[in-house]
Amino acid sequence: MPAANRQPARNRPRIRTSALVALKAHDQIALAAHAHAASARAATGRLTCVAWRDLEHEVDAWDRLALVASEPNPFFESWYLLPSLRHLPDTDRVMVLRYEQDGELAGLLPVIRAGRYYRWPVPQISSWLHANCFCGVPLVAEGAEMPFWRAVLRWADAEPGAALFMHFRGMVLGGALHAALESVAASEARQVEVVHSEARAMLASDMTPDAYLEASLSGKKRKELRRQSSRLAEEGLVSFERRIDGESVASWCDDFLALEKAGWKGKAGSALACEERTARMFRDCLRGAAEQGRLERLTLTLNGRPLAMLATFLTPPGAYSYKTAFAEEFARFSPGVLLQRENLAVLARHGIAWTDSCASADHPMIDHLWRERRAIGRLSIAIGGTLRRAAFRRFVRAEMARNPSGPLP
Repeated sequence: MPAANRQPARNRPRIRTSALVALKAHDQIALAAHAHAASARAATGRLTCVAWRDLEHEVDAWDRLALVASEPNPFFESWYLLPSLRHLPDTDRVMVLRYEQDGELAGLLPVIRAGRYYRWPVPQISSWLHANCFCGVPLVAEGAEMPFWRAVLRWADAEPGAALFMHFRGMVLGGALHAALESVAASEARQVEVVHSEARAMLASDMTPDAYLEASLSGKKRKELRRQSSRLAEEGLVSFERRIDGESVASWCDDFLALEKAGWKGKAGSALACEERTARMFRDCLRGAAEQGRLERLTLTLNGRPLAMLATFLTPPGAYSYKTAFAEEFARFSPGVLLQRENLAVLARHGIAWTDSCASADHPMIDHLWRERRAIGRLSIAIGGTLRRAAFRRFVRAEMARNPSGPLP
């Protein structure tokens, strides 16, 4: 860290390792809660913390859960999460909180015990996400939201280890799972803090695609897009192809990876194909999504050559615009924007009420075209006994004082 940005040690939120012994001594209340939960399992279900590989043996139950989930999250479905865990590094420590009701899988959340909280040496139990995972909402059966959270928090109270708190990233603020968590925490006088939030572009409207485009872009901009489309047509045969089947997924992935790597992401080293493990993950995820009927592929081609490509995960009642790429040498024709103009057809798709852009906040392109916003946040939750919760309260107060509305470091 540059010296100019280094904060004085006295101002750094931290928890001393020596204090953990005292915290554990004050966690008897958590153990009592755990005992109470055990006696009430018939009413609240059963939660276990298992190695992620254990879930490889119950993919069918996992897929059934995804179809009845209170909030859809493709990134925690079997066809996405398992390839991520298999191919990405340092996943041996990832565990899964598995919740069961009436003999059926009813909740699932990957977690990890982390020794650092962003740049601070503060241990916590965190939901596990990676750089290409754009939603952290647990998969929970509709109607099981509150029992699921009660079971998760009782587990954390009983087995906090060195963790000061629980931390959930990529939560949809105001969604069913967030609301249920807030309700459970309020009933238990448990502190929950939204420590960071951002507004992400989303598409959610009853308008027709043409009407939406007219409402989103000025007449001048729409005219410019028509001009660019006409100029591109002068270069050769222009076509759009939309596929929801599994045919030629492997070759489509090859084209996408090459297109993305040829652009700025390739130069920055962040393209999926820059590392073989992320390329393998991408291929496996898209193949699995196609097999489940969860994948839509949209391609703009010029004389058969892909100029812009988009992979969208279909998870009714919503969708997730997962990955897009375009040929930068054709930037004067705005192929990425032309593709997104074509993609507005999703507004007329039966069963899809909204689409999450999966884009960063204030994205220079999609924010101008998609006018709705989805609040995404990071939550920190008190766990354990009275001393641990008091330490968390001081820690989060210092954190919020440093970053009352901005992103965490």
